[in-house]
Amino acid sequence: MDLRLKDKVAIVTGSSKGIGAGIAKAFAKAGAKVVVNYAKNKESATQVVNSITVNGGTAIAIQADISKFTDIQKLFKATNDAFGQLDILVNNAGVFKIELLDVITEESFHLQVNTHLMAPILSIQQAVKMFSANGGSIINISSTVSQNPLPGFMVYSAAKAGIDNVTRVLAKELGPKKIRINVIAPGITETEGNYEMGILGGDTEKQMVPLTPLGRLGQPDDIAKVAVFLASDEAGWITGERITVSGGLL
Repeated sequence: MDLRLKDKVAIVTGSSKGIGAGIAKAFAKAGAKVVVNYAKNKESATQVVNSITVNGGTAIAIQADISKFTDIQKLFKATNDAFGQLDILVNNAGVFKIELLDVITEESFHLQVNTHLMAPILSIQQAVKMFSANGGSIINISSTVSQNPLPGFMVYSAAKAGIDNVTRVLAKELGPKKIRINVIAPGITETEGNYEMGILGGDTEKQMVPLTPLGRLGQPDDIAKVAVFLASDEAGWITGERITVSGGLL
């Protein structure tokens, strides 16, 4: 039995579906108590919690739109009220729009940047306050497009490149507090959101899969396995790293 995260408490933002749900389930399987955060989809978040608890794990769902600072504060207060501690934060929540330059608006820019860059920074501020003297582990979720952007991905790619550098800077700032921070960059992954956006089931999938050396789409569990490792004591000497989990796609 994998109990690498036994007695740990973890917040996984945006974990009602996709990669976040995969990470939440894997953390619980490894012994962590998990906060499943969602913005709107309460039903999906409840399903994730039920899938964890039916297998003997511990999880609760907390609604919070992490693009809003007041909701971020609410998320961390509710976590503290429920579990009295925090050991792991995964900044996974995201929104995504494929937009060429001529259709980008102020609204779409701020939606993506606030969610992918501002929210993780403000969430990390709250997490640092809750971590004990033993430190903690922070995992940011980036993307391969932070280093290899595609047409239509300009704002998203810029925000993800930003979170890569936030991770590197904060590894130096937070190391003296025994807080580790790393970033995972997934490749093309089979999630509900990618189907909804048309990235999967269309031309983009047909282009990307043949470029992936391992020749398949990623699965949420592929990312989750790396997240469990980074959150565990096995990764106790690892901080400031960007780990690409993409089947070889760069």
